[in-house]
Amino acid sequence: MLREFRQFILRGNVLDLAVAVVIGVAFSAIVNSLINDIVMPLIGLALGGIDFTHLSVTVGDAVIAYGNFLQATVNFLVIGVVLFLVVRAVNRLRTPQEAAPPEPPAQERLLTEIRDLLRDKRAT
Repeated sequence: MLREFRQFILRGNVLDLAVAVVIGVAFSAIVNSLINDIVMPLIGLALGGIDFTHLSVTVGDAVIAYGNFLQATVNFLVIGVVLFLVVRAVNRLRTPQEAAPPEPPAQERLLTEIRDLLRDKRAT
């Protein structure tokens, strides 16, 4: 069992996933800082400091804090727009690499050679 566990852990895709999670966590700190320290203050300034978190409805003894849901939805949309703009800007900065045409399959190469041989035979 220990040997199987070691093989499982040392698989390439498990290590790749672990690295992706760590980088994702580190990147989330950058995104959170961008949103909380730069974007949201500007949006708050533009909208006059609107905060939905205090909105709620009381039904019997239950308090339905729908304002938290609205605020989380607005935050999600803002984060989505900002990330879209960041990724779009990074993609524009990248130099476009010319994609080489893919190598045709062996069967297609063989058929092309046969076609060329038949064409040469007819020409002579």
